[in-house]
Amino acid sequence: MQLSPLLLPRRPQSVDAMTDQLSPDEKLHLITRNLQEVLGEEKLKQVLQERDLKVYWGTATTGKPHVAYFVPMSKIADFLKAGCEVTILFADLHAFLDNMKAPWELLELRVKYYEEVIKAMLESIGVPLEKLKFVKGTDYQLSREYTLDVYRLSSMVTEHDAKKAGAEVVKQVEHPLLSGLLYPGLQALDEEYLKVDAQFGGVDQRKIFTLAEKYLPSLGYAKRSHLMNPMVPGLTGAKMSSSEEESKIDLLDSKEDLKKKLKKAFCEPGNIQNNGLLSFVKFVLFPLGGEFSIKRDAKWGGDKVYTAFEEVEKDFAEERIHPGDLKASVETALNVLLEPIRKKFESAELRKLTNSAYPNTLKTKGAGKVAKAGGGGGGDEDELVPSKLDIRVGKIISVEKHPDADSLFLEKIDVGEAEPRTVVSGLVAYVSQEDLQDRCVLVLCNLKPQKMRGIESQAMLLCASIEGEPRRVEPLDPPQGSSPGERVFVEGYEAGKPEDRLNPKKKVWEKLQVDLKISEECAAQWKDKTLMTKLGRITCKTLKGGNIS
Repeated sequence: MQLSPLLLPRRPQSVDAMTDQLSPDEKLHLITRNLQEVLGEEKLKQVLQERDLKVYWGTATTGKPHVAYFVPMSKIADFLKAGCEVTILFADLHAFLDNMKAPWELLELRVKYYEEVIKAMLESIGVPLEKLKFVKGTDYQLSREYTLDVYRLSSMVTEHDAKKAGAEVVKQVEHPLLSGLLYPGLQALDEEYLKVDAQFGGVDQRKIFTLAEKYLPSLGYAKRSHLMNPMVPGLTGAKMSSSEEESKIDLLDSKEDLKKKLKKAFCEPGNIQNNGLLSFVKFVLFPLGGEFSIKRDAKWGGDKVYTAFEEVEKDFAEERIHPGDLKASVETALNVLLEPIRKKFESAELRKLTNSAYPNTLKTKGAGKVAKAGGGGGGDEDELVPSKLDIRVGKIISVEKHPDADSLFLEKIDVGEAEPRTVVSGLVAYVSQEDLQDRCVLVLCNLKPQKMRGIESQAMLLCASIEGEPRRVEPLDPPQGSSPGERVFVEGYEAGKPEDRLNPKKKVWEKLQVDLKISEECAAQWKDKTLMTKLGRITCKTLKGGNIS
């Protein structure tokens, strides 16, 4: 099946020459076409009478971008055709503030991944990168001036307004962090510090935009215009989400995976509501190519080329286009867009970057926060990183045999809380009661409590072990001088926040535990990175090369 030449990615020819020939009204049409809403359109018209527009689009560097990101990419192509000066912001600090969707230790890697994949997307649709400016948030958001403006803004914005502004963008949790309240204000300040006339985003960010319009003038800064894309339905009929695997198509999905996902896509005959395939045709393929081809057998009407989306929508609604033919045609067009990206990421360097930025990503189904495909927010993938584990220094204040099990000890361990935790451990055959009494140990504190022979164990005492005859086991040792409650972290993952309680169904501990080992220097490691406290390394006495459990 051949794709219409107009749907093949192509580099815009003589963008500057084309722009010079456009009137202000024609530029405004390009800038605003296919948008769901524009705030401050009169201001846009005034600017365009005098000069070209300066606009920015920001994306929080969280979960992997997916194909819905072609929606803002196609609008960026429109902005460039209209002569706009376009800035793309990789909002790394926002990614951390949004309930730490991106752990601090992965921010730099995520930014690099986003930059590579966004540039690959733009190249695949023929956007000249030299016309764009790429900025990383922390390059200016940690400056003295910006920080003072954050404080100034926080003295004006109420908690109610901040929470309301972020309601559709910031991840909503039962006990929200203060960082989520800062997020909308920072996004408002970005408009001033990037020196733009307008911000572009998804309609889900409307409340942040109105907060910016309300409060920036209070700081003495100009009110900007705001351009809003619609939110694009995913393959299941709901909004496309990075946390719902079946709802999204990853930019690096193989042709086979793409076919499989499209086969399952929600596409009822005649139903044009919440149809992710039709939305993709409307907001990506038509703006990029100007037409869309349906390829089918002659007995079903033969091939047909559409030059307006309304014709496609009408024929599908009247069941003149079969869902199978629509899926096959979208699949062909998508493969054309994705193939250059796949090829770019075949390099060893970019494969390593992908694996480092998204280590052992856990795929989760079910409801989750929606990826900001319209505006480029980010995903909500549950990252498998060691900072999820709440490992602390503990001190055993009492130890005795389990009343109903000869192989188990019953310990009371001080982990820095008001009361010691009860811990049941199977160490009777390996460590004497005397060796455990008053010993400082390592304790995993966020496992779900579990009854062991009738007594609830509220944590796990971590040990090194070597299998064989006999099996050898030693408790891990914190650095000398450690105190109960001190946090244990993996080198390079210091800033991550442990989960309150690990979800047993996700088997986070089990998946992380397989990479916990003892080095030849008797140091505890995760993937060759050292387990530490603020005082130094975690070690064991003799079990080189052992496992940790």
